[in-house]
Amino acid sequence: MTRVAVLMGGLSAEREVSLSSGKACAGALRQAGFDVNEIDVKSDIQALAVALSPKPEVAFNALHGRFGEDGCIQGLLELMGIPYTHSGVLASALAMDKAAARAAFQAVGIQVPDGQVAALEDAHDVYPAPYVVKPVAEGSSVGVIIVPEGGNHPPMGQDWGFGAEALVERYVPGRELTVAVMNGRPLGALEIHSEAEFYDYDAKYAPGGSRHIQPKDIPAEVLSASESAAVEAHNALGCRGVTRADFRWDDSKPGTDGLYLLEVNTQPGMTETSLVPEIAENAGIDFPALVTLMVGDARCGP
Repeated sequence: MTRVAVLMGGLSAEREVSLSSGKACAGALRQAGFDVNEIDVKSDIQALAVALSPKPEVAFNALHGRFGEDGCIQGLLELMGIPYTHSGVLASALAMDKAAARAAFQAVGIQVPDGQVAALEDAHDVYPAPYVVKPVAEGSSVGVIIVPEGGNHPPMGQDWGFGAEALVERYVPGRELTVAVMNGRPLGALEIHSEAEFYDYDAKYAPGGSRHIQPKDIPAEVLSASESAAVEAHNALGCRGVTRADFRWDDSKPGTDGLYLLEVNTQPGMTETSLVPEIAENAGIDFPALVTLMVGDARCGP
């Protein structure tokens, strides 16, 4: 029986979501027949090393956000020689750094919203409203602020809490699409409907925060383009295993002109409200089968 350590919790703003992801994945792994050890990752690295001894055959990384999704924990697992799920050190670090990820996407011709990194004191002078202010290195829409046309600039400074710089992007109106990729192939897409202005943290994780529907009235060329762009982005970052690419589609523009890639999530949520398990289910892969495939893809290195 394969021994799997599920890493969850962590130190980021997404700790509670990670605990939910980890519990769900651990349950599915047990259902699939694995010997599972759940590890709540905290700041004591020595304690984590002890918890990982004797070494499991695979570490299932259910951490989200900084220190769990940005290459840090991946580096530790590399040093310990423990194969792990999801992307490696470099791809994880690139994807978490929104500016670096944008550059990688643009280098292969993927359309992203106009944007640039600016000092906090200059962030509100980059574009006229509507615009979006994002932390440069956070996940799950943590800290994202949308300033609507005619709206007041949000407070920053000490109220910001995400560093001295921010990524400022032009706001893209339209519809939210997301595409799951596994081992370089698209699993499928969903459209996200939410009462919020965009697919924010609450919409992602609160029960009833959003509705996920199979996109039936979206042109086939747009869906095909989103799946192709998701795979291209996955490969541009050097990802492996499962990723999820999020898009905005401005349907007022012709064809695929209004399709913009927002980000790639190297460790997408795996909670009961999460998108990747739902996309996999639509593709005929139930949750235990999905985590089994992810364990099978675990390794050290890129």
